[in-house]
Amino acid sequence: MAKAKYSKNARGEWETRIWDGTYNKDGTKHRKRLVSRKSSADLERQVNQLRNEVENGKYVRSTDIMFLDYARQWLDVKKGVREKKTKEMYKRIIDVHLSALDGVRLADIRNSHFQFVINNAMDKPRTCQQIEITFKQIIKMAIADNYIGSGMYDMICTGIELPKYTRKEKRVLTQLEKDAIKSADFSDRERAFVLVIYCCGLRRGEALALSKFDFFFSDDKNTVSITKALIFDHNASEIKSTPKTDRGLRKVPVPTDAAAFLRKYVSTLPGAQLFTCRDGSLITHSGYVKMWQSIVRKMNHAAGGTDALPVITDLTAHIFRHNYCSNLCYQVPAISIKKIAQLMGDTEKMVLNVYNHIIDEKEDVDAVINDVMAI
Repeated sequence: MAKAKYSKNARGEWETRIWDGTYNKDGTKHRKRLVSRKSSADLERQVNQLRNEVENGKYVRSTDIMFLDYARQWLDVKKGVREKKTKEMYKRIIDVHLSALDGVRLADIRNSHFQFVINNAMDKPRTCQQIEITFKQIIKMAIADNYIGSGMYDMICTGIELPKYTRKEKRVLTQLEKDAIKSADFSDRERAFVLVIYCCGLRRGEALALSKFDFFFSDDKNTVSITKALIFDHNASEIKSTPKTDRGLRKVPVPTDAAAFLRKYVSTLPGAQLFTCRDGSLITHSGYVKMWQSIVRKMNHAAGGTDALPVITDLTAHIFRHNYCSNLCYQVPAISIKKIAQLMGDTEKMVLNVYNHIIDEKEDVDAVINDVMAI
């Protein structure tokens, strides 16, 4: 005979205590006493029923807070330490898109509200992705706060119809652009910036934050340490301690020719920073824009274009970074995906997601199978 799951109390009743989804004043879970005079199996039925009610929101904290107010609380609590641009993105989603739910209580939020917000932005696939991420995170915090039952998450958040989003294909540098880099009449500051983004694959903010103390030069080894990044707040700028998604201290090799120029360049700097305004302060956003426009203009002239008829267009600093990573991926397995991710300051998953097509291009499956399986 199977052993009963629950035991009897002194009165001969089957008894247990189960969390009912609420909390005591001291923050501990409030447990409801369940009893059955019939059997352990009958008590088990009561337990399952209570758990189902808790999951589906019957036992939650009572609140009249509006969804929009709670969304702004979520932004302050959960995203207060995120980068400024990230916070601005979430704030825009709440103020522009989730504001359509003004007047709806958090406790009344349902799947139709989620779909309604998505439908209003259906012509903006990337925005719909951001709405989805934001909405789901708000619901998760409401569940953790016990304003919404845990079982309600799937009911509210699944089955949402989203427009198809096609990621814009990244491009590498063209041969025309590569040739222009060599012959363009750059100033020393401009050439230094181009070299660190071309030869080291740095993000724009990482390159702009570099100081002379980040470089190590020797006869047989040259490296640059990436420990910080410069970010813009409108026109002002500041340096943060660690770059985006980096994994600890990151050292990137500097090719010999680039190292020779950079070694000479940093030795002539009056201050520590590589890229500054004329007064020696951190480069501002407008200062960077002017420098980059000058770099592109000089590359255009070197490539045979004019200001009126440019032959190089849509060139950004990030294209240099993509070019760097793409070239490394073409060298697999001489260099591993893990090492490429370390050099880029990204995860292996990101490198594989973005550059897997390059690795696929290099694979010659038929040749490998014929070689290893030959009889």
